[in-house]
Amino acid sequence: MNKYHFPEGFLWGGATAANQMEGGFDEGNKGLNIADVLPGGKERLNILQSPGFNFEIDREKYSYPNHEGIDFYHRYKEDIALFAEMGFKVFRMSIAWTRIFPNGNELEANEEGLAFYDRVFDELHKHGIEPVVTISHYEMPVNLVKEYGGWRNREVVTFFERYVNAIFNRYKNKVKYWMTFNEINSGLIMPIMGLGFAIHKEEDKYQPTFQAYHYQFVASAIAVKACHEIIPDAQIGCMILYAPVYSYDSNPENIMYALQEERFFNYFCADVQVRGEYPAFVKRYFKEHNIELDIREGDLELIKEGTVDYIGLSYYMSRTEKKEKSDLENAQGNLIGGVKNPFLKASDWGWEIDPVGLRIGLNQLYDRYQVPLFVVENGLGAYDKVEEDGSINDDYRIDYLRDHIRAMGESIEDGVELMGYTTWGCIDMVSMSSGEYSKRYGFIYVDKHDDGSGTLARKKKKSFFWYKNVIETNGEKL
Repeated sequence: MNKYHFPEGFLWGGATAANQMEGGFDEGNKGLNIADVLPGGKERLNILQSPGFNFEIDREKYSYPNHEGIDFYHRYKEDIALFAEMGFKVFRMSIAWTRIFPNGNELEANEEGLAFYDRVFDELHKHGIEPVVTISHYEMPVNLVKEYGGWRNREVVTFFERYVNAIFNRYKNKVKYWMTFNEINSGLIMPIMGLGFAIHKEEDKYQPTFQAYHYQFVASAIAVKACHEIIPDAQIGCMILYAPVYSYDSNPENIMYALQEERFFNYFCADVQVRGEYPAFVKRYFKEHNIELDIREGDLELIKEGTVDYIGLSYYMSRTEKKEKSDLENAQGNLIGGVKNPFLKASDWGWEIDPVGLRIGLNQLYDRYQVPLFVVENGLGAYDKVEEDGSINDDYRIDYLRDHIRAMGESIEDGVELMGYTTWGCIDMVSMSSGEYSKRYGFIYVDKHDDGSGTLARKKKKSFFWYKNVIETNGEKL
């Protein structure tokens, strides 16, 4: 068994999102965000993106599990104490934009929302845990979606700038690790969550999507510059959904197709945010698809000046591609598409499991950018069973995480500069993609179920004690 030598000060912890765990959706003067109008169930994303969906809550037709989440809004002290018991160095969380600006376009921040996160950050620091804060994590104010068209409207840049300045000034002594947009490249496959609008006609896809991205890149650069000015000792990164793209075989046509897919999905957004400029392959794409962006004077200079300090990434799966797919089975559970890889097993939800892909991805990213990397999401969604004695023996989760931590250890030996690792869903919460409680990721079981029943009581799984030991030994005992 290899022993891996993770760097001193490696940032072990767990990751969450406000909209999936907080609850209290109508408390503290909070406004509605996209997640608040997401119905529960596997069809939630299709419903949200369907023509005519009005972003209104309809309790006669749907349930809304995000409204209660796991009630972190009221139980944060209990949960943070459990994170501390595991030995977390950091806790990745997001700030709900609509707690700070309920409609997104107010001139003044909401004091009740600001005060809530003060309490959370103070509690984390009491236990010696540093917060890692995502500024925008799939929770755009609904008002900005309905009244402005989401990120296709340049005015949203101004609203976002007001938001980041409010939180940087308020929390400048409490938060030193930030990220701008969660999984920013996911807008290429589900724009409603990241960009704030749906694409109903294929021919309308390109222009609004890339225009929205330009405005987000400007907003990200504004946030980076503001963070560096207001909190000079802070680090601020981008965050991408990373999935290495494999060619199905050695056919050069398939290899070229996989390369093109990989560059667009994995590198387009990172190139702009890390290198500070649009890559040549995107410029060619714009030309071939007659895409002309509203790029104002000073935009490109701002993007060049506002490059991030590190890359945060989520890693759940790789992706296998073939130019002509009609004769092959699709990878059923992969939101990012691709064909089934015959060499990989899959999770209960059909997500292909590929720990070697994490090592491949970390090496590819570091070779390309030469900036620190931070794995801020990685985990296994699975059905967990509570035994008669109350125990939860999730050895499958331990095996999954162990293999991915080994892949990170190998990457560090390869020369990759890796800052830390925060497992996704360190405590069970509502699934973003399916709206289910039964899709569990956590080290901590939450007694809440898809039918709405449950006490919300917390219970430690077997993996809780395993991860505690991993952190105590800085990754040497897996």
